[in-house]
Amino acid sequence: MSFKQVIEVYELLDTPVIKGDEIKEFFLKRGIDESEIETRKIKEDKGETEFVKITIRGKNGMLTGRKEGKLKGEKEGKSELGRSNTDHAPTLGIIGRLGGIGARPHKIGLVSDADGAITALAAAAKIAVMRKKGDVLKGDVVIATHLCPSSPIIPHEPVPFMDSPVSIETMNKYEVDERMEAILSIDTTKGNRVINCRVFAISPTLKDGYILRVSEDLLDIMQIVTGKLPVVFPITTQDITPYGNEIYHLNSIMQPATATSAPVVGVAITTEVPVPGCATGANHTVDIEMAVRFVVEVAKAYGEEKCSFYDEKEFQRLISLYGSLEHLKTHGKKS
Repeated sequence: MSFKQVIEVYELLDTPVIKGDEIKEFFLKRGIDESEIETRKIKEDKGETEFVKITIRGKNGMLTGRKEGKLKGEKEGKSELGRSNTDHAPTLGIIGRLGGIGARPHKIGLVSDADGAITALAAAAKIAVMRKKGDVLKGDVVIATHLCPSSPIIPHEPVPFMDSPVSIETMNKYEVDERMEAILSIDTTKGNRVINCRVFAISPTLKDGYILRVSEDLLDIMQIVTGKLPVVFPITTQDITPYGNEIYHLNSIMQPATATSAPVVGVAITTEVPVPGCATGANHTVDIEMAVRFVVEVAKAYGEEKCSFYDEKEFQRLISLYGSLEHLKTHGKKS
């Protein structure tokens, strides 16, 4: 259960001024080491935001050293996760993707778009508290997001979106970490008519321009956490191309995939009806808490190498048959 962490993070972020020192202090009290948290204020033409990155060391993660021996039946070469067998448990990346947590001075309070940041930081708090009590995950977990309480609002159909004070390239630079071997990208995804349920949904796996089949392992975890049939949201070729190419995107949930070769799965906080990203009073605590539990369960399973985001052999077969699609991670040809 993660309601406590969700409420604490909500209250922490519901402020017109974000201070990096206060964010650090919040996590230090929950068992994060000084060396495991980094905050950085970045300013661009549209404003400034506070980037937060938290690295939670696992029992056998990359930062600690070795796995406790090999998994049963594991041989040299590739594991079932498609990773080269190494001496450390795999590292999961959790990215809270958003434009901003607030739209001041136009709106007072946390906006709907803040869900991604709340979920990511609440998951970090939950995993930290678990570790402090002695329940240490096997693999490292790297959590990253950014916090801007005064982001601009931009027109979008069917409802307005939150813009970001910094570019997508800057967000990817500070949020996508090369240590992440698989990524969950969490984003409010309520401003559309293609998802018509209120809870959260996951995307197919995206890797190097290929939209792959939905992970069966993630579907299993999702239905156990929710107690319902799993929900998968559609993504299109447009959605997996970088922002700035003047092409419609569902939102920025899949943008981390343009900056990494790690498999990326979107975790979308959803609603039955279109809700503006700049709307206040639209953060549904129950839905966010459910998404946090999902993320934590994936972190447990992924570190234990019991959760695969994609089939490595099938991916290599696609490459051999149809070639690379990594050009979809670029801005394409110049006219």
